[in-house]
Amino acid sequence: MLENWVVTPTCLPLVRRRCHACGAGRFRASGKFRVNAHHKLLDVWLLVLCAGCGDTAKLTVMERANVRSVHPGILDRLHANDPVLTAELIGAPAVLRRNRVTLDWSGAWRLDTGGPDRPADEAIDVTVHFTARIPVRPVRLIAEGFALPRSEVETLITSGNLVSTARLNTRRSEDFGFTLKR
Repeated sequence: MLENWVVTPTCLPLVRRRCHACGAGRFRASGKFRVNAHHKLLDVWLLVLCAGCGDTAKLTVMERANVRSVHPGILDRLHANDPVLTAELIGAPAVLRRNRVTLDWSGAWRLDTGGPDRPADEAIDVTVHFTARIPVRPVRLIAEGFALPRSEVETLITSGNLVSTARLNTRRSEDFGFTLKR
C-alpha cells in the first residue's frame, strides 16, 4: 500500500536570537520590512519582535545592494510588507546565515497523513513531502503518523521492520520515503 504524507507549516517559526533588552531567546516576525536607500544602494531588513518584551530587532536581508540589481517586483513587495515574502525570506538559508540565527519550528507545522484507513497485515510504503524547509526528525514524523510512541518506532528500525534509504535518526527537511513491514 502506498501513502503520501505532507509536512506543512501552520504559522511562521520563531527566530532564536538573544534579546539585548530582556534576555529572552525568541523573536517573532512582525511581517514588516524596512527599506533604506543611500543614493543608488539599498539596505533591507526584516523586523522581528521579542517574544518576551516586544522590543524590535532587524534581520539583514540585503546590504548595500545596487538598486538596479533588485527586481522591481521584489522591491514593490518589500514596500508593501508582503506576508508571503516574509515567509520566504525568514526561512532563506542566506538570511539565516548572514544574521547568525536559527529557527524554532516547534508548534509551527503539521503532518497530513491522508487518513487512518490501513490494513493491519500489509506492508506500507510512505513518501513524505515537505512544503517548506522544516527540520524534523523522521522518527518523530513516523511516530506521529502511526500514533506510536517513539521508542516503538526505534524498536521497529532496529528489528528491520522499518527501513529507509534516508537516515531516520537525524533532522531532515527534504523529501524521503520509508517502508513499514508488518
